[in-house]
Amino acid sequence: MGEQQRDPAGDEAQEAEGARDRLTRWRLVLGGDDADGIGEAVALSADDVQRDQALRDLYDAPRRGGLGGSAPRVARWLGDIRGYFPSSVVRVMQTDAMERLGLAELLLEPELLETVQPDVSMVTTLVGLRDVIPEHSRETARRVVRAVTDDLEQRLRQRTVQAVSGALDRAARTRRPRPRDVDWNRTIAANLKHYLPEHRTVVPERLVGFARRRSQVERQIILCVDQSGSMAESIVYSSVFGAVLASLRSVATRLVVFDTTVVDLTDELEDPVDVLFGVQLGGGTDINQALAYCQALVDRPDDTVLVLISDLFEGGIAEEMLRRCAAIVGSGVTMVALLALSDSGRPSYDAEHAAALAGIGVPAFACTPDQFPDLMAAAIERRDITAWAAENDIVTAHEEG
Repeated sequence: MGEQQRDPAGDEAQEAEGARDRLTRWRLVLGGDDADGIGEAVALSADDVQRDQALRDLYDAPRRGGLGGSAPRVARWLGDIRGYFPSSVVRVMQTDAMERLGLAELLLEPELLETVQPDVSMVTTLVGLRDVIPEHSRETARRVVRAVTDDLEQRLRQRTVQAVSGALDRAARTRRPRPRDVDWNRTIAANLKHYLPEHRTVVPERLVGFARRRSQVERQIILCVDQSGSMAESIVYSSVFGAVLASLRSVATRLVVFDTTVVDLTDELEDPVDVLFGVQLGGGTDINQALAYCQALVDRPDDTVLVLISDLFEGGIAEEMLRRCAAIVGSGVTMVALLALSDSGRPSYDAEHAAALAGIGVPAFACTPDQFPDLMAAAIERRDITAWAAENDIVTAHEEG
């Protein structure tokens, strides 16, 4: 066989592409200032602009000020860099961030912790830096995280338990109970308007009782949480609510986190700190893959509540994600999409996907931690979630669109 003829034009194009790639790399390294010698020789793509901004935030601004001194911004940055740089570069940047943000000093000097009020934002920062926290400082970091999760659990536990337990109790009632299952106190209360004075009795038109329970576990709740950087605060609250729900015997709770892979953290639910140090903030997003995993967990659709907590920026095939959501809802599962579970105000999210979910019966809206217990109660009782949102002055994504 003769030698294949080379294409000079193709070779030149390949060389030109390689030269542009090298210039782009130098441009990102040097920062694009007048003195870098590159000038306008290379135009950055949209992704390279984001890479350039992440590098500027860390290296071009004054030390300990490059990320604006804002813990939420730090948490988002820590998540974003995993999506724009390879893991070897991410680790270097995280290590540099430890020093520039002053966190290394904080973790190495436990007495400094006494002067700092730990909060959710600090937790998200520490979780984002978990891989580069020195071994001898990790217990200090865990103490900071535990202080926050303990405080949140103390604040949210009672209301969550009351709301969910009450919803389970109401959902178990039936209007056609067997004689032995009639709840006479509730039946009389529900029929007082039918009191007959001449007979001094109530004639019940509606019996209230309790259906026989099929098993000790009455509901399955699946929390499916996006690990992207923008969802960091939502992950903190999800870990706390997951721990509270897992403590209820009548509810089987699963916690699934995902980026382009899926991790089931159900076995860690007993301790929110273990959950948080088991997540990996940032990276890509494959919602469809995560929902496929959750769909396989469902064995009693009518008794299952699936809460997808995500900004809905799907990195996979969006059409497949929507088809899977339709199949999940069609099977009888109660599904809700929370665009955020936080107190941080209106989140950024994919409005087109949110509207599409609403169209197939999956309400999409942001929810504060204080609203979440009542949301779960409404979902357990299979009430109209969109109507519940309206009653609580929550604007759904469908209404915003």
